[in-house]
Formats: sequence, structure tokens, C-alpha cells
Amino acid sequence: MPTVNVVNMEGRACGTLELSEKIFGIEPNEAAVHAVVRAYLLNQRQGTQSALTRSEVSGGGKKPWRQKDTGRARQGSTRAPQWTHGGIVFAPKPRSYRVTLNKKLKRLALLSALSAKVADGELIVVDKIEASEYKTKTMVQFLSAVGAEGKSLVVLPAVDEKVVKSMANIPGVETAPVNAIHVYSILKSGKLVIAQDAVAKLEEVFAE
Repeated sequence: MPTVNVVNMEGRACGTLELSEKIFGIEPNEAAVHAVVRAYLLNQRQGTQSALTRSEVSGGGKKPWRQKDTGRARQGSTRAPQWTHGGIVFAPKPRSYRVTLNKKLKRLALLSALSAKVADGELIVVDKIEASEYKTKTMVQFLSAVGAEGKSLVVLPAVDEKVVKSMANIPGVETAPVNAIHVYSILKSGKLVIAQDAVAKLEEVFAE
């Protein structure tokens, strides 16, 4: 069973925490993680790109010159792709890139991402993450104290407006309530900073 140190917002150790083997100690499944990240990125695409084919551009009603005896290549229409202002070959059209995955695969990918963070020593458990006022400087000092400078994902047990807004202007830092964390956000963060109460909620949801 993996064990991590628990620190406070000043970076001082204040105990240890045994993590659930089923959530933070599994063998990461790279195929599941890849599938979920790919689906997430595809689902961000709007699919609104569009270009005109040769049947949709204007002009080209008349053959530009006769078929033979001109010394030039034969042409049937000025709407052909090789002409300036001609149509686009295999022009992109609006479409949906949406991909759906089953819950079991998404769950496996999330647990794999969390376990990978523990294995790499990039999980930081904080006894309590809170802010008494809206102040970015306080949150910068907190992240520096716990060793989470640079890219990091801060996971809260619930939405805390003061913490979220205080961290909003820190480059590379994202915040999320524990019920909204995503595999992609976990993987692209350098450090995963999570409140102890959020760990308890994760273990409560995924314990079975």
C-alpha cells in the first residue's frame, strides 16, 4: 500500500497517509490512458472547418480554350483545382469528431494516471488547502513551499472560490474540484497537489 507524506500549506510535514492500492497503486494501463486522452482532444474540436469543392466555386461555365491545336494542356473548366481560385481537392467539410468511451475504460485511465503520479513522486498531499482572502501572492508562496512550482494541478474537495480565483493568474497552474479531474489535466501537470479531504473522496468513490 503506497504511503505519502502529508504537508501543510507552509510545506511542513504533519503526518503520513496510506493510499488505497486500488486507486493509487495499480499498474498504469498506457492503452487506456492513450484512448481517453485521444478522445478528450478530439472532443475539443469544433469540426467547423469548410472549403469549397470545384462544384461550389464560382465561374468555369465555359471551356477556357479548345481541346486541340493550342499547344497548351487541355482544360475543361477554370474551377478545376489546378487553377487559381479553383476548387479544393477533397475539401474539408463540417463534421463531428466526437468519440465516446465506456465508463470502465475511463475509470481505468484515471486510476492509471493517479498511480503514475504516485510512482513518479509527483503527488503532493496537503492537509488542507484554503484561503482567507483573494490573494495570488499567498497561493504562489504556498505552491513554492510544497515544491509545486511550474506546471501543477491543484485538486480541491469542493469548489473554493477564493482559492480558485487566487490561483487563476499563476502561469501553468490549474485548479479543479475532485469530481471534475480529468486524465489529460493530470498528465500535463508536473505536480499533482491534492487536499487530504479530496483523497478521501476519491477513495470513497473508487473503493469498490
